[in-house]
Amino acid sequence: MATRRILLAVDRSPHAAALAAIAADTARGAHATVRLLHVAPDPSAVHDVRGRVVVYADQETASLTSQGVDYLRTLEGHFGGVPVDSVVRFGDPVAQILEEAQAFGADLIVVGTAGRSAIGRVLLGSVAERVFARATVPVMLVRPPAPAATPPPDPSPVHD
Repeated sequence: MATRRILLAVDRSPHAAALAAIAADTARGAHATVRLLHVAPDPSAVHDVRGRVVVYADQETASLTSQGVDYLRTLEGHFGGVPVDSVVRFGDPVAQILEEAQAFGADLIVVGTAGRSAIGRVLLGSVAERVFARATVPVMLVRPPAPAATPPPDPSPVHD
């Protein structure tokens, strides 16, 4: 089966640009179109770390949408020559990614992983892993780039 439609799900991680570049290269090689998807928290009920619920007014929903669109527009610059459009959805990231993949007719879903340890995945779960487990199309999981290695200290002795 040829890949013609790629859904790239991104969050606001610092690695989103690298993920976009990988998706762009994949799309170029397959002559595919790309849909960028950002899932924002459900504007009707956002839980903070203490479990309180914050209810957004309509203008705050519009602000969240605008911020998501602006964020996706910055990533569109990585797709030179590749047809790309952007969508902002609200709610559970896994459900929204899978629903958008179906609505778009995606042949491939590209999603980044957080690169957590095995224990972190067991305790916290992973959006990428849940998408991978539930998707009906192939999923490309992309780890963030490894941090640059720091050079070892200079072993030469210090002279006074």
